[in-house]
Amino acid sequence: MLNVVILAAGLGKRMKSDLPKVLHTLAGRPMLSHVLDSALQLDPARITVVVGHGAERVRAAYEGWPDLCFALQQPQQGTGHAVQQAVPQLLEGDADDVTLVLYGDVPLVQADTLKRLLAARGQGVAVLTEILDDAAGYGRIVRDAGGKVLRIVEHKDADAAELAIREVNTGMLAAPTARLKDWLSRIDNNNAQGEYYLTDIIGLAVDDSVPVQVAHPAAAWETLGVNSRAQQVQLERAWQREQARRQLEAGVTLADSERFDVRGSLICGRDVFIDVGCVFEGLVELGDGVHVGPYSVLRNMTIASGTRIEAYSHLDDARVGRDARIGPYARLRPGTTLADGVHIGNFVEVKNSVVGKDSKANHLAYVGDADVGERVNVGAGTITCNYDGANKWRTIIEDDVFIGSDSQLVAPVRVGRGATLGAGTTLTRDAPPDQLTVSRARQSSIEGWTRPVKKK
Repeated sequence: MLNVVILAAGLGKRMKSDLPKVLHTLAGRPMLSHVLDSALQLDPARITVVVGHGAERVRAAYEGWPDLCFALQQPQQGTGHAVQQAVPQLLEGDADDVTLVLYGDVPLVQADTLKRLLAARGQGVAVLTEILDDAAGYGRIVRDAGGKVLRIVEHKDADAAELAIREVNTGMLAAPTARLKDWLSRIDNNNAQGEYYLTDIIGLAVDDSVPVQVAHPAAAWETLGVNSRAQQVQLERAWQREQARRQLEAGVTLADSERFDVRGSLICGRDVFIDVGCVFEGLVELGDGVHVGPYSVLRNMTIASGTRIEAYSHLDDARVGRDARIGPYARLRPGTTLADGVHIGNFVEVKNSVVGKDSKANHLAYVGDADVGERVNVGAGTITCNYDGANKWRTIIEDDVFIGSDSQLVAPVRVGRGATLGAGTTLTRDAPPDQLTVSRARQSSIEGWTRPVKKK
């Protein structure tokens, strides 16, 4: 049975923020969410989050998460003290039960690394360690002449010989649950900081003849913590480079891997091209041959093969069919579905609408709360007037309709199949099929009229 304890009680003074540190974001999501994602891939019996500063805000952020427990650390007296608060929550059935300790401000540890850590411990304890050229601030792994781990000494308590050690403790460890409870009851705060160190259990394990093993992360960024805004942005870049690397290995073409941001999940088909400065949020799926132009933002999108998204387009919670053309400077808002071959051009906004195959709105138009048929042409400056100040109404535009420029369709209204609306029409009643409907003042010219002259 696996217990996971995530330490998330810290204030984060150097963040200079009222927001609890673990709720600060990385790749668009709270740091704690990244840790939870990795933990959940291990199929634990229980996850306990130890909260402290901003405890209620952290609890509220994860209200409704299944099988998630909280323990309060108040006041904060070190990592060992934090895990002590989680002891009543730990499930225990037999001697094989294990507890894994993680950190809410070390967000990018991957599930595969944690699996190696659990496998490395055998029946004893395993510690995740790293070899650093500059180990300042980290606890050191002290070994005997034969390489056996003896203890972990914190930086402030280390002597000169120990400070020369390059193998450091990342803080993450796995231990038998029953023994962990015993060791936590035996640690003290007789150290430079007057705190209860979780690392002291390593020395107790050695004293009890329990073997201590180590495992290493696959990448150095997995063990980097966030204690300041500078560290936050450094880790953000490291993670975005990793996501870029994964996309490149999968065959995606990136114009510049340093100007690429994924804040969720990006799934790409074959021969996808992504230009510079694009941001992908939530779940975005790009079909084969999709081209995404520079500085576009896609959130919760499904885009079928062969579609081109031109520069500076913002697409949110919509679906786009095959061989469509979107942008530049286009906006798709939630609830929009575009069929195959649709063209949505510059400065066109579509909201909560269905647009049929091969229909076009190429310039300066607003299509909101509308059902647009196939092969429809929406002229420049056309808008659907869908809001009466209190309620939204739908506009129905049937197949093969031609809408002239600068038309207003005042919903609820229907434009029949094959109808034509003359430019400048304000449509307040249904337009019959296969007819020209025009609504505008008669043009006239006034002979002898002179333009006003500015008075001096």
